[in-house]
Amino acid sequence: MALDGIFLRHIAKEIKDQALGGRITQIHQPNRDEIIMAIRTMEGTRKILLSARANSPRVSFTRFAPENPPVPPMLCMLLRKKLGSGKLVDVRQPELERILFLDFEAVNELGDKVKITVAAEIMGKYSNVIIIDEDGIIIDSLKRVDMTVSSQRLVLPGLRYELPPPQDKLNILSSEAEKICERIKENYSGGSVSKAVIASIQGISPVVSREVEYRAFGDFFSGSLYEEKNFQSLVNAVEDLKNTAENVSGEPYILIKEGNNAFDFSFMCPKQYGDAVEIKKCQSFGELLDTYYSTRDSAERMKVKSKDLHRLLVNITERLSKKINLQKAQLQQCENREELRIKGDLLQANLYRIERGANSVTVENFYDPEMKPITIELDPALSPSVNAQRYYRDYRKAKTAEKYLKEYIEKAMEELEYIDAVSDELERAESERELSQIRLELSEQGYIKEPKGKRKPPAALPPLEYKSSDGYKILVGRNNKQNDQLTLKQANNNDMWLHTKDIHGSHVIIESDGEEIPDRTLVEAASLAAYHSKARESSKVPVDYTRVRYVKKPAGAKPGMVIYVNNKTLYVEPKSKIGEDEK
Repeated sequence: MALDGIFLRHIAKEIKDQALGGRITQIHQPNRDEIIMAIRTMEGTRKILLSARANSPRVSFTRFAPENPPVPPMLCMLLRKKLGSGKLVDVRQPELERILFLDFEAVNELGDKVKITVAAEIMGKYSNVIIIDEDGIIIDSLKRVDMTVSSQRLVLPGLRYELPPPQDKLNILSSEAEKICERIKENYSGGSVSKAVIASIQGISPVVSREVEYRAFGDFFSGSLYEEKNFQSLVNAVEDLKNTAENVSGEPYILIKEGNNAFDFSFMCPKQYGDAVEIKKCQSFGELLDTYYSTRDSAERMKVKSKDLHRLLVNITERLSKKINLQKAQLQQCENREELRIKGDLLQANLYRIERGANSVTVENFYDPEMKPITIELDPALSPSVNAQRYYRDYRKAKTAEKYLKEYIEKAMEELEYIDAVSDELERAESERELSQIRLELSEQGYIKEPKGKRKPPAALPPLEYKSSDGYKILVGRNNKQNDQLTLKQANNNDMWLHTKDIHGSHVIIESDGEEIPDRTLVEAASLAAYHSKARESSKVPVDYTRVRYVKKPAGAKPGMVIYVNNKTLYVEPKSKIGEDEK
């Protein structure tokens, strides 16, 4: 991982320079894998994030404030009790291990000063945050590790804290460059030198090992490290890395692919990519990690939080689809009902010709212009008259069934359309509060059973608000319930209403009170409607617009479902920003 031991050394210096001597004012645990500490310093309050998430572990300053649970987890309560307004007195890193110790001076229940250490271990899926007392005994941790998880290193309350087993690698801080290169030469077996570099030096990532190889040999190395010239080139590259690590003189660089996607980072300015990637220098290492992980973390959190809702909506969709297909098959059978009535009439007209106990009878079909004969199946256990009545009964049942099946199918199709709209809503949700609103809507519609005594429903979010280039306020609904509120209650009858044509999406309102709206504002609002819809990835999207007074909600319709008239249509490109924000 890019957050290697040398990178962590730079983070340690950043925290030490800016937060040493500061006191804790707040401790939060937004989820099971993260802790955020707010530390008040002379320059203001700084937040330190300690994350043990498997795919994004880190410790650094952060500017983000994730939503916190209503009830703090037990570990969060323990940290508040143990650290209180503790003072940060040291930041330590054992050699170049991916471990950072934050030492705090706190006061215990008796009023005595004690040292509490928070250890952040940055080790991929084995990452952890561990609280240790001044005697080196584990108080607790984000992840408890017992014998069922590991037989080599236990992490449990009451046990002595021990560092992870050391790797057979050289510490670049205490080893000479030539000695390190001798080890690289021993580990090199042909091919990429970077593999031997990463196998020899403690605390470096693949991107750094590749950079060492590139600075020593360029794009491709095909020679021998036993040649003096090649060996010396490698020594020079390792010496540069050693100086950077010793002096903590690296800078925060983030690597960006086409499409503005950050894909890696480093404390060195990478030369190995040439012009293939954009290299952006950040203001700090904390800003770098915030930038790199923010999108990934947000998406991961939303994925976890919305997993049960996705599963619920998929199950409902599958159930409704099966139901509709079954009812359509039954409806198709009802289309032959006239044949049942005709058979009843023909049997009734030919009762005298039918022998009791017969399995079938062939008679002339007087409904056929050519009077062609037709064979009618009979139940031999029934009399000819009862057989005729059975066909009449089946005809009446089919006629009644057709009527109700059409109603059932229409209702199921409307429900399926609604669930599809909620699914789109869920895909576009960007915060946990939006998920809570969707969950509440599904609960009110009877799709989720909330246990009795459930905490009060979440406060409603305001609609998204934009300002057009011409100064008009544009409001965008976040979910179906808010769409209803925005269109049917909040908007003025003379405001302009927009919605993607025959595509699920948000209701959009231009507050105009009947004024003639400039074309530019109409297009901007339509672009927002297209973006906040299921068609946001399309290049051109049809968007209908009309005055609010022409928008109605049918009786009994699901949230967000409306009908409208007197509309016109624009074809626009979806945009997430308009007006000044677009520049």
